[in-house]
Amino acid sequence: QVKLVESGGGLVQPGGSLRLSCAASGFTLDDYVIVWFRQAPGKGREGLVCISTGDGTIYYETSANGRFTASRDKAKNTVFLQMNSLNVDDTAVYYCGTGLKLCVGVGDASWYDYWGQGTQVTVSS
Repeated sequence: QVKLVESGGGLVQPGGSLRLSCAASGFTLDDYVIVWFRQAPGKGREGLVCISTGDGTIYYETSANGRFTASRDKAKNTVFLQMNSLNVDDTAVYYCGTGLKLCVGVGDASWYDYWGQGTQVTVSS
């Protein structure tokens, strides 16, 4: 059974950093990609990054490029999202998802069949 569990969210001041984790079970990262999306209040789910452990590719959307860095720990079957220089516009619930074997950019949330419960990130002074 595919399961994704996000953690690491919280309250951070503008300019601060957080590292989110996405622990996967029921499959291995070599077989399926992991994506990170976020959803701010009143908005749709926005794609951030797609990471493919199988072929080593990582795609970043413009909103994430330069400030966010995805990585993975194959032994722990876990993917991380390091977020730096956070601002109030980064406030959202952050989700990891899976369901494709290769990254074709980040794409739309409808491309992915499985999602975690999300972790709240709040950037505020």
